[in-house]
Amino acid sequence: MTLDFAKMDGLLPVVVQDAATGQVLMLGYMNQQALDQTQAEGRVTFFSRSKNRLWTKGETSGHFLTVVSLHPDCDGDALLIRAIPDGPTCHRGTTSCFEQPEQTAYPAAPVGFIAELERLVQRRRDFPDEDPNSYTASLFRKGMPKIAQKVGEEAVETVIDAVGGNLEGLKGEAADLLYHLLVLLAAAQLTLDDVVAVLRQRHTTISAGQRRE
Repeated sequence: MTLDFAKMDGLLPVVVQDAATGQVLMLGYMNQQALDQTQAEGRVTFFSRSKNRLWTKGETSGHFLTVVSLHPDCDGDALLIRAIPDGPTCHRGTTSCFEQPEQTAYPAAPVGFIAELERLVQRRRDFPDEDPNSYTASLFRKGMPKIAQKVGEEAVETVIDAVGGNLEGLKGEAADLLYHLLVLLAAAQLTLDDVVAVLRQRHTTISAGQRRE
């Protein structure tokens, strides 16, 4: 990876994006040392222009940004980092530095919201005592047979509303089905990424077959 630090006197603008939801979390600056530390430790480290030193995001709050991948732009004078946030990114407590606390957060794209929901479901699985009254946590306590039963029930109800032309009911039942499917995947220690990988493979196979035809 070749980057041009010279254009900004040794600094490079860096955009950090949530690897799961695609939401832009923050903008910071790196020098070569900050980049080296980021790559070595796997946590996003910037160069603070106000403090004139390196600082790792989350070093005070504990809300680190764990690096998934780094992507330079076409000119090599800017960097996109896809990361997994451990809590709010902004010091004001919002998910993104591009949100205002007094305003309603801008909505995530549908696929981004599903990723947020999956992350919450996984947290309920891993830390059930955080909210013992949570319906999601209660499903995990009941185990896979109950979770699988709920997926089956919601699938049947979705089909009934679809065949009956009940569009309002269909939206609600489809939402219930998606949610319970996320719980089922989490209980099986699988993720949406695992499912999407299968879809991608099938799409690649079908596309290759169409090209041959």
